[in-house]
Amino acid sequence: MEQAAVQRCQQLIDYEFRDPGILMLALTHSSVAPTRVQSNERLEFLGDAVLGLTVCQELYERYSDLLEGDMTKIKSAVVSRQTCAVIAEEIGISDLLFLGKGVSMSKLPQSVAAAVFESIIGAIYVDGGLEAAQRFVLRHIRPHIEETVQEGHQRDYKSLLQQYAQREWGATPDYQVLDEKGPDHSKCFEVAVIIEGRNFPSAWGMSKKEAEQEAARRALVELGILAAEGQHE
Repeated sequence: MEQAAVQRCQQLIDYEFRDPGILMLALTHSSVAPTRVQSNERLEFLGDAVLGLTVCQELYERYSDLLEGDMTKIKSAVVSRQTCAVIAEEIGISDLLFLGKGVSMSKLPQSVAAAVFESIIGAIYVDGGLEAAQRFVLRHIRPHIEETVQEGHQRDYKSLLQQYAQREWGATPDYQVLDEKGPDHSKCFEVAVIIEGRNFPSAWGMSKKEAEQEAARRALVELGILAAEGQHE
């Protein structure tokens, strides 16, 4: 059964491993591994770094008009847990995970699906090097980069947070102004978002709208929906 899963995975990702044992490790969830070191978590860590580097290089080389802040926002959206989980499901690799009895395949957590995509990236990197890993990443991540760029170089974080809050808790985020500084014609605002009594990190902005967007982004980071890299304090 394990050999069949490894063979099927190689077909789905269009990469043949010189050492199939590395792919086996990438498909082994900690719930079924004898120890966590023998699960895919270390490969996930490595794959996350390769994914981030690949996306940054793609943005730098293909979109010469983007500023650092724009690239940071796009990268955060593209390497998010949500996007990685979507890709894993699109490829079909999340269905091939070796799981313990406590994890349901029919209701696989988003974090688990995202992790297997990153662990596969890490496995290809170990087995075939950076170029092979980047080819795999770009084949699947490039459409998501293009879509995010076309949306205006940024996500509407408030809408994203509201959708998540309503789906998960049936609640609406509440934005509160904590402080304001500066003269009337040039005020800065500090805003925090609260959901179901849970307080998230506050943020400053040159307008209430800007501060609310940044507060929503920080809440999404804390919830694990967006990557934390590039966060400005």
